[in-house]
Amino acid sequence: MLAVHDLEIRVGARVLMENVAFRVSDGDKIGLVGRNGAGKTTLTKTLAGETLPSNGRIDRSGEIGYLPQDPRSGDPDELARTRILNARGLGELVEGMREASVAMASDDPKVAEKAMKRYGNLTDRFTALGGYAAEAEAASIASNLNLPDRILDQQLKTLSGGQRRRIELARILFSDASTMILDEPTNHLDADSVVWLREFLKTYKGGVIVISHDVELVGETVNRVFYLDANRSVIDIYNMNWKNYQRQRAADEDRRKKERSNAEKKAGALQMQAARFGAKASKAAAAHQMVARAEKLLAGLDEVRAVDRVAKLRFPTPAACGRTPLQASDLSKSYGSLEIFTAVDLAIDRGSKVVIIGLNGAGKTTLLRILGGADKPDTGVIEPGHGLRIGYYAQEHETIDVKRSVLENMVSSSPSLTETEARKVLGSFLFTGDDAHKPAGVLSGGEKTRLALAMIVVSGANVLLLDEPTNNLDPASRAEILDALAHYEGAVVLVSHDPGAVEALNPERVLIMPDGTEDHWSREYQELIELA
Repeated sequence: MLAVHDLEIRVGARVLMENVAFRVSDGDKIGLVGRNGAGKTTLTKTLAGETLPSNGRIDRSGEIGYLPQDPRSGDPDELARTRILNARGLGELVEGMREASVAMASDDPKVAEKAMKRYGNLTDRFTALGGYAAEAEAASIASNLNLPDRILDQQLKTLSGGQRRRIELARILFSDASTMILDEPTNHLDADSVVWLREFLKTYKGGVIVISHDVELVGETVNRVFYLDANRSVIDIYNMNWKNYQRQRAADEDRRKKERSNAEKKAGALQMQAARFGAKASKAAAAHQMVARAEKLLAGLDEVRAVDRVAKLRFPTPAACGRTPLQASDLSKSYGSLEIFTAVDLAIDRGSKVVIIGLNGAGKTTLLRILGGADKPDTGVIEPGHGLRIGYYAQEHETIDVKRSVLENMVSSSPSLTETEARKVLGSFLFTGDDAHKPAGVLSGGEKTRLALAMIVVSGANVLLLDEPTNNLDPASRAEILDALAHYEGAVVLVSHDPGAVEALNPERVLIMPDGTEDHWSREYQELIELA
């Protein structure tokens, strides 16, 4: 359970929210909504105890399971399976049992005897904790999140960002936490896993706070809605499901508009009458009363929500380049004994549109990182063509230097850019005033997405490498990205689980990983996007 009392959260001089109070009890399924940058991620970090509020108090009882947008927790050398099982204190026991089992075969009788005794002790503790049933439960959760044994038996440091995120989600779902706080839990999930997660959350007995732009997820699971209104620095609480919330919010807005319109008409009439009376000394008192009544009418009204601003996005006019600005041949990549892909060839012609598809773990992100220069292949070569300028959007936002400010990141992406020009572009991406001096590390996932895209816009890139560019975006911002994709004149290599993004790109070719098979795009591949 969570109980929040008079909470206030500030970022610098900006008040994100104040006088916030609510409770999260067993069975509450809360959808936390609001535009990108409103403070949803900041609020969830505060609720989870990762940051402190500016004022107020948060009472927590029971374990909190928190899934951030960019999970980096856990020992990089730890096995993925151990990471999940340790949510109930079982992972280290299983690892110890495995090590003891190996030592029991030692030729040294003393070593073997000691290992046998240790194995017995560990087994007793494992059994007392319900280990065998719990291990089966963890395996079921992992399987439903498309985490096969080959991934579970890898070290965390060898996994992609999407795989790490699914490991953390599996860990939280397995943990028996009394309250789960999930920030975009469907990112990096295939269609079957999303459906399974919906059903899991429906039957979950604890409290849940979820941030998600997956309309079906919130529509089917949420029974309360918290709307974070950035314009008013408040949270509006709706104790109802998603469909009724949408109706109620629309009705509230209509009521506010009508009330304000009527009050403004009455106040205007009173002010005009007061102005006429004010010219006569004998009626000055009556005029003063009329002005006071007009002010009282307006002061007693609820504010009408301002229309949320949306980033105006257009990808850059591509710089001139040769016929084939980017070419790669015989690329391969492995992590230890795990082979990701081999012998991949790719030629990106000027203005061509290519989508890369494949199951999670097939190497899509790894290939894009190699093409973008973030990783090196084990074999093969990257051949930059005449005039190549790459604009790389990384799903984990690695192109952003979190130690630099928003403005410094912008200038670094285009050294000839002046501060005035950078601020102008940042303004179109909703970074205004002091936002330019924020450390990039404090930005939410949606804000990092906007900054990374703004950096691409000023780069003059003629080849865009886009890895899940619509993740973490609200519907209006996503629509801007799709429109920008549809109108970009340069070459694009896209990795995405979003069918709308692929449709907007209108690709000519598809590269199927991990085999690197190339084919002409057809509508049949569109059906595979969500499954990939």
